[in-house]
Amino acid sequence: MSLLLVGLFLFFIMAGIPIAFSLGLSSLIYLLIAGIPLTIIPQTMLSGINSFVLLAIPAFILAGNLMNAGGITTRIIDFANAVVGHIRGGLALTNVASSLGFAGISGTALSDTASIGSVMIPAMKKQGYGAGFSAAVTSISSTVGPMLPPSLPMIIIGTLASVSIGDLFLAGAIPGILLAIGFLVVTYIISVKRGYPKGERQPFKTVVTSFFGAFWALFMVFIILWGILGGYFTPTEAAVVCVLYALVVGGFVYRELNFKEVPGLLVSTLRSTSSILLLVGFANLFGWILVSEGVPVLIANGILSITENPILVILLIILLLLVIGMFMETIAALVILFPVLLPVATSVGMDPVHFGVVMVLTLMIGLSTPPVGVCLFVASSFAKVPIGKTVKELVPYFAIAIVVLLVVAYIPQLSLFLPSLFE
Repeated sequence: MSLLLVGLFLFFIMAGIPIAFSLGLSSLIYLLIAGIPLTIIPQTMLSGINSFVLLAIPAFILAGNLMNAGGITTRIIDFANAVVGHIRGGLALTNVASSLGFAGISGTALSDTASIGSVMIPAMKKQGYGAGFSAAVTSISSTVGPMLPPSLPMIIIGTLASVSIGDLFLAGAIPGILLAIGFLVVTYIISVKRGYPKGERQPFKTVVTSFFGAFWALFMVFIILWGILGGYFTPTEAAVVCVLYALVVGGFVYRELNFKEVPGLLVSTLRSTSSILLLVGFANLFGWILVSEGVPVLIANGILSITENPILVILLIILLLLVIGMFMETIAALVILFPVLLPVATSVGMDPVHFGVVMVLTLMIGLSTPPVGVCLFVASSFAKVPIGKTVKELVPYFAIAIVVLLVVAYIPQLSLFLPSLFE
C-alpha cells in the first residue's frame, strides 16, 4: 500500500499537479482504498498546522514584504555593488552578495530570487553577461537565504523536532556564509575567464553612505537573534516585532513605504501563508500515512542494513535528500522526511540541530535543479532563457555547493559552534 501511495504521488507530480495537491490527492485515494475514515484528513491536517511557532511564518513574510516595498532591495544591492562592484564580474558578484544581505529579510529562497532577480538579471544582461549565467547566479545564490535568520525551513524544523529555533538560526550562519563565499569564488573565476565587465571603484564616502542606507534592514537580523537568544521574546513574538520594525523603517526612515500599499501586502502575505500552511497540512497527512505503514522504520532499517558506519550513513542520507530535493518542495520534504530520518541521524551521533542544518542545506540545492527547482524556473523566466541553458551554467555552482555540504556534514562544529556560545 505504501508503494501505491508513493506511486500516486509521483504520478501526480509528473502530471504537473502542484506538490500540495499531489500530496492531498494521493493521500485521499489511499484512504479510500484502505477503508480509513476520511475524518482523519482534517484531524491530521489541523494537528500539523496547530502550532504557535508557525504563527511566525506569516509575520516574517509580511515583514519581508514591507521591507521590500520600503526600498530595501535597491539599498542592499547598492551597498553590495559599492563593496564588490569594481571587481571583475562585479555585477555578478553583487548579485551573490545581495542575496547574502537579503537573506535576513525574507527567509525564503524564492522571495530572494524574485526580488533580486527582477532587478539584477536585466542589469546583468544589459552589461553583457550571458542570459543563462545571469539566471544561474541569481538562482543558486538565493539558496543562501534559508540558511540565515529568519529562515522558514528552520522554523519548520524547530516545530517538528522541538528544537530551539534560536539555536537553528545560529547554526545555519557559518554554513550559509561558507556557501556564499564558495559562490563568490566560482562567480569571480568564471567572470575572469570570460572577461565579464567590472565597474568603477566607489569612493569610501559612497561605500559608507550605502552601508548606512542598508543598515536598518540588516539590523533586523540582530533584533531577531538578540530577542530570541536573550529570552526577551519567542520566535513568534520576534516576527511580530519585525513587522512593527519594518513599518517604522519603511514608512519613517526610508520613507518609501506607501501605507496605501499595506492592504495589498497583507493580501499577498495571506496568499503566501495559506499556500505554505496548506502544504504543511497535506504533508502532515501524507507523513501520517507513511508512519502508519511503517515506512520510517523500513527506511531506517534499510539504510542501517547497508552500513552502520557513521560516515557512510550520513553520505547515504545526503544522497537520498539530494534526489528528493529534485522532485519535492522543501517544506513538504521537511515535514515528511525530517521525523523519518532524524532517528537514523541521531543513531550515528548527529546532533538534531546539526542534522537540521545539513538537511536544509541539502534540500536548498534542489531549488535550482530540474525538474521541480522553483528558483531555477523563476530565474530562467526573468532571463528569458531555456531551462537547459541555465542548468548548464549551474554545474560549477552545484560542485561547490556539494563540497560545502560535505564539509558542513562531516565537521559538526561549523554548525554547533555558535549555538554552544549561548548555552
